[in-house]
Amino acid sequence: MAKRKRRPLIPEARDELDKLKVRVMKEKGYITTANEPDQIKFEVADELGVPLNKDYNGTLTSKQAGEIGGQIGGSMVKEMINMAKKNLTK
Repeated sequence: MAKRKRRPLIPEARDELDKLKVRVMKEKGYITTANEPDQIKFEVADELGVPLNKDYNGTLTSKQAGEIGGQIGGSMVKEMINMAKKNLTK
C-alpha cells in the first residue's frame, strides 16, 4: 500500500484519530480493525461501487475519491462535533 501523504496537524494525534475512525465506522456497520484502520476505505469504496485499488488509483475521478473520503471523514467530523458539544456541557 502507498505511504500516507496526508498528516494530521499534530502528528502525535495520528493514533487517536485512527481509533476514532475505527470506532465511528464500526458504529456505522463497517468491519474494521484497530491495527489496519485504512482498510475501511476499501469497504466503503466497494459499497459505493468505486473501483479502488491497493496500488494505483490515478484513474479515479475527484468525485469518486471524494465520495469515499466524504463517507469516512464526514462521519468522523460529525462525531468530533458531538464530542465537543458534550464537553461544553460539562
